[in-house]
Amino acid sequence: MKAMTMTRNGRPSTLARIAREPGLVLGTILIVFLALVALFPGLFASQSPNAISVPDALQPPSAAHWFGTDDVGRDLYARVVYGARVTLSICAGSLLLSALMGGLLGLISGFFGGWVDQVLGRLIDVMLSFPPIILGVIITGVLGPATHNLILALSIVYLPVFFRIARAGAMSETGQTYVEAARSIGLSEGAILRRHVTRNVTPLILTQYMILFPLILQIQAALGFLGLGVQPPTPDWGAILEGGKDYILFAPWMSIFPGAAVLVTALALMLVGRGLQRRIDRR
Repeated sequence: MKAMTMTRNGRPSTLARIAREPGLVLGTILIVFLALVALFPGLFASQSPNAISVPDALQPPSAAHWFGTDDVGRDLYARVVYGARVTLSICAGSLLLSALMGGLLGLISGFFGGWVDQVLGRLIDVMLSFPPIILGVIITGVLGPATHNLILALSIVYLPVFFRIARAGAMSETGQTYVEAARSIGLSEGAILRRHVTRNVTPLILTQYMILFPLILQIQAALGFLGLGVQPPTPDWGAILEGGKDYILFAPWMSIFPGAAVLVTALALMLVGRGLQRRIDRR
């Protein structure tokens, strides 16, 4: 049996790796499927997400409307499918901005230290004093409910987390022998940071990106539910949930299906993030 799980060169076979990381495999499959839905929603939903049909309002799930209809007769399945593009693109873009800004500041802070580290560290401590959801509500509440304001708020919310991950990684790498060797041959501090330290810290940032994606997805949905996210009639999972809150007792499908979309996506991302984290920890 053991021989069947090993290749000729002694490495674990594909089946053995899948058996060892079933969560990572399942999460990857789900993410690929969700990415296809977000990129090509027209392949999965033939109806328009914004087509209003008042006579068909609040219809339960059926063969004609798989997820039922909302209060103005729009097909809920089409809105959930098209909402995947809006919701996931906002979350992915916001978290990418957060990773770039927080990672860059963290690398600079951890590598150079001194007064730079002190100043940036105190600013990050102030941001960390606010819970993520409260900070998001404050920013979007002050700037107003708009998509670009939502992206800005979400990118700021988890910037401190990326800062701390990058800072800790940079401080660890700065004490390595290869950094001293690079300095001894005359490489500048900027070149060492850019060519060597950043390369070794990047996997930590990417893993943290996957781990935080489910959390930022939940905050984005929560802000949409509070009316501070994407505004109607644009399909967005949080906005769809907000529209269904008044009908939860006699039209629960308006909340069940977009909520399930958020749950499944968060689960898939969590499985991939934890799987990558375990791989990096072992390495």
